[in-house]
Amino acid sequence: MAALAKGFKFRWEPQDIAPVASLLALIVFFGIAAPGFLRLSTLVTALQQGAVLAIVSTGLTFVLLAAEIDLAVGTVALWTACFCGWLYQSWAMQTAEGRFVASAEIVAAVLILPLCTSLLLGILSGILTVKSRLPSFIITLAMMFISQGAARYITRGQAFRVPALLGDIGNRGIEHEGLTVIPYSALLAGAIMIVGHVVLQYTRFGRYVYMTGGNRQAARLAGVPTGLVVTACLAISAVTAGVGGLVNAGRMTSVTLDQNQDLLLSALACIVLGGTSLFGGEGGIGKTLVGVATFTVLNIGLNSIRLDDFARPFVMGVILMAALLLNAALARRRP
Repeated sequence: MAALAKGFKFRWEPQDIAPVASLLALIVFFGIAAPGFLRLSTLVTALQQGAVLAIVSTGLTFVLLAAEIDLAVGTVALWTACFCGWLYQSWAMQTAEGRFVASAEIVAAVLILPLCTSLLLGILSGILTVKSRLPSFIITLAMMFISQGAARYITRGQAFRVPALLGDIGNRGIEHEGLTVIPYSALLAGAIMIVGHVVLQYTRFGRYVYMTGGNRQAARLAGVPTGLVVTACLAISAVTAGVGGLVNAGRMTSVTLDQNQDLLLSALACIVLGGTSLFGGEGGIGKTLVGVATFTVLNIGLNSIRLDDFARPFVMGVILMAALLLNAALARRRP
């Protein structure tokens, strides 16, 4: 336990301070510019909106630490949710009022089976990346089109309902005096991030991930099964993408083909904002958490000041660029 507690202590360096400083600056700015921003309701909204990003970003962090990339997270999330909705409406009974009712066994099946398919897609991406010796960029780009095409094929462009359990996870939480205080989706995201942190920091596999991303040739010579590590990281990323897709579908209480369109770019932005390197071997789940918080606060803050919809993407891009340049400038000053 002492070693575990010691591992949670931070060694503050310039590249660690910059993301936290950016987050605090955004909170102060929106607290002044948007009356009512610093309220409990804003925190609950941030937890709810950031949960899906946190889940997906956790798995994608493994991939980036291994010096790889997974372009299919958004479409794998879409496929998982679509397959879940398709199975649910195919197996559940529809009442006269139009509601769908299913047993616990059916609900479990329509949740587990789609996640198993996302796991298989991740494993397939990993195997093809390792065996073909092609960049994961190319393999996951192809997987992106495959999963998107599969989602379009089974849905035919229609919206599908998802189990009420997902709706509860996506929209409800621990309540106090009738108000949601901690969303269930945030608890799920927190649990996934804690598991990811423990795996990366306190297991042999976690050390192998950092070694693979830091210097693959040296890691291979040291006996690290780098191919297996890359495959495992892509599988983890696919599963967390699937979980994120299910939670997002639960928030919307249904699944449509226009969901998760910006999930990949948003997750990448969160990870990079937190300070994890795109070139592997440097970063972690703690940094990803800071990045997710920064991205979510920025998104909610721009909504709070009622920025024009046409100007909002431009302003968000400028702020993100400024934060990234600040992170890079401080990282270069690392001794």
